[in-house]
Amino acid sequence: MDFELTEDQRTIRKAVAELAARFDDDYWREHDESKTFPEAFYRALADGGWLGVTIPAEYGGHGLGITEASLILEEVAASGGAMNAASSIHMSIFGMHPVVVHGSEDLKSRTLPRIADGGLHVCFGVTEPEAGLDTTRIRTFARREGGGYVVDGRKVWISKAVESEKILLLTRTTPLDQVKKRTDGLTLFLTDLDRGHVEIRPIRKMGRNAVTSNELFIDGLRIPERDRVGEEGRGFHYLLDGLNPERMLIAAEALGIGRAALRRAVRYGNEREVFGRPIGMNQGLQFPLADSLARLDAAELALRKATWTYDRGLPCGREANTAKYLCADAGFQAADRALQTHGGMGYSEEYHVARYFREARLMKIAPVSQEMVLNYLGEHVLGLPRSY
Repeated sequence: MDFELTEDQRTIRKAVAELAARFDDDYWREHDESKTFPEAFYRALADGGWLGVTIPAEYGGHGLGITEASLILEEVAASGGAMNAASSIHMSIFGMHPVVVHGSEDLKSRTLPRIADGGLHVCFGVTEPEAGLDTTRIRTFARREGGGYVVDGRKVWISKAVESEKILLLTRTTPLDQVKKRTDGLTLFLTDLDRGHVEIRPIRKMGRNAVTSNELFIDGLRIPERDRVGEEGRGFHYLLDGLNPERMLIAAEALGIGRAALRRAVRYGNEREVFGRPIGMNQGLQFPLADSLARLDAAELALRKATWTYDRGLPCGREANTAKYLCADAGFQAADRALQTHGGMGYSEEYHVARYFREARLMKIAPVSQEMVLNYLGEHVLGLPRSY
């Protein structure tokens, strides 16, 4: 097994790291505190051509794989931008995969080039307050009317809705009690986020405040048929194509945050002196950081295997979920230990590790909790009875 990145992959990693380094920790702290979208960072990534890394070349992208996408998001997070940086570009990097695979030529030509060049912000509308992780129970409904659909419903935890022009929206088009399988009767659209029919309410939250999370209240949103992704009633199945890659990209972001936190902790351990010696000399601080290094390295190997598997068209549910689980755990543990290494100063905003801590904690919840990952591995890999 060859663990070496290709020359092109190393070039991508180096170029993105150099670009992201232009936006230091103070930039991200200021945007987090002011709750301001990082437009300059977003524009720099777009101008560099990185937003279209997985979009096919005929639509203005590079047509590369999930391995390259994961390297970009890992370096973006590792630069200190953490989830504020990664979330500002995450949807553009890979979120359009259902459209790329299942969308009509008209829909792809109208949207993908603008996503690749950064001109079009898109949000992802799936989660609902009553359904949570049970996506088949969503209530947002699209009813046929004329040459299109009219949608009513509610969505929650929709990132970037404030900045977005369009939404990749999952709806029901057949009531749950009228389908043979719970996963049938769901339809996916990529359509305008019409403020005249969609009220957007930002959610106050613990961290990652440069990128909004929102509740959407949808009332009479009209969607033309040409904005539908694929066939009516097949939306859930189209989303499945993107679930494993999404877990890999979240894993990469968690890994990057862990690397950033560990870097800060090591620097502080070398510079801070107490009782006449650097605190990093004390094994009580040194050993936890060394342990986090080992765990991050091990998690990275799981991630590399997952992206390698996906890019070769092999089944990768086990690998994707394992990578997400291990990277989220290792990243948060590194952030927690970095904060502890800083002592009381870690609780201040001056040293940035408090921000890493808040954003790394998110990775154990989103886009799927650690517990749901274990449910998957227990049932689908170990063959144990379904537990939920």
